[in-house]
Amino acid sequence: MAERVLVAGMFAAQRPLLEIRSILEEMAQLTQSAGGEVAGSLFQRRRSPDSRTLMGRGKVREIAARVQEESLDLVVFFNSLSRIQQRNLESELGCRVIDRTRLILDVFAMRARSLEGKLQVELAQLTYMLPRLTGRGVELSRLGGGIGTRGPGETKLESDRRRIRDRIGVVRRRLDKVIRDRDVQRRARAQRPVPLVSLVGYTSAGKSTLFRRLTGEQVIVSQRLFSTLDPLLRRVDLPDIQPGCFFLLSDTVGFIRDMPAELFRSFRATLEEVVHADILLNIMNGAAHDSDFQEHEVLRVLDEIGVSRDRVINVVNKIDLLAGSACESQRKDGLRVSARTGAGVDQLRREIFDRWFADMERYTLSIPRVDFNMTALEKWALVLERRDLGTSVEVTLLCRPEKMLQYKDSLEGGQP
Repeated sequence: MAERVLVAGMFAAQRPLLEIRSILEEMAQLTQSAGGEVAGSLFQRRRSPDSRTLMGRGKVREIAARVQEESLDLVVFFNSLSRIQQRNLESELGCRVIDRTRLILDVFAMRARSLEGKLQVELAQLTYMLPRLTGRGVELSRLGGGIGTRGPGETKLESDRRRIRDRIGVVRRRLDKVIRDRDVQRRARAQRPVPLVSLVGYTSAGKSTLFRRLTGEQVIVSQRLFSTLDPLLRRVDLPDIQPGCFFLLSDTVGFIRDMPAELFRSFRATLEEVVHADILLNIMNGAAHDSDFQEHEVLRVLDEIGVSRDRVINVVNKIDLLAGSACESQRKDGLRVSARTGAGVDQLRREIFDRWFADMERYTLSIPRVDFNMTALEKWALVLERRDLGTSVEVTLLCRPEKMLQYKDSLEGGQP
């Protein structure tokens, strides 16, 4: 049976009501993604948070009354809670209390499938837990770990902190190995003349639906937030534009407003795919009432991780949910598509082709069979056709002119 959940938040006095409602709506979606049943939402605007309970006493009593009257199991706060605040609120409300970061981590733990995804989630969870175990005072400062620091004098709190730190070290080392292995694969891909195209965007913008539309892959498509956590990488052929041409498409975890620091640091391996992509498709939910804000959040994260905006193609998705006039009135700086119906997807594929392949030229080479090396050719050119002619092989290639010049120079140098 699903837990009955109340979503709550404390906001600055000047925060716009429309933005608060959008935040609470997103919190409700997160709760549903975690398997909870949202019983309602509640918020308070005040100049500063209460150090004991975040909200004022009157609002805390109001929440406690709702918990009692509606038999609620859990209250989820948008705000980050200290361990003291969480403990005081649970005492006052008579039910479990968590904050938004803990909720997101719970959703991530449900979605992770690969070893990499599970390690990233575990690292984020441990990083989140550690400061919430920290006690007050200087009595813990003597704890350094290693020989001479353990023994009867170590409290359970100190022991827990040490175990968490040790585990964080183990997980980070394993993740570093994952990143190194992936970097080797990435360098091998980078030698090939095809682009890595990465889907990025706000969570639930329709990235997985577009991934499926472009690849034909039966990936998980869900209205729930963070339905994709582990990066997916697939080949997309372009036979209707230029037979033999293709690109590699990556689907990654969606972004969200005020991404918790624990998640941002822990998901470095996933974000590396975005940083090293040749083209990024910034998928925007054209039907969302706060689509401008979502676009701003995504571009802010891309700027933060060092992605150049000249690699970004803005794609306004879900135009099938808009009336014709509304669709035409939407932003003009993006390709308009419907991943669900397929509208506009051909134009998107053409845009990707033009971005990467338009400055390539076709060449036909006749290579002696004894010198023919298909693997070597595919490192710098796309082989569109191959014809065996007995003692030679004739190939039609697509590549950049400078690559062909380098190849011809290598022949003259006696290194075919």
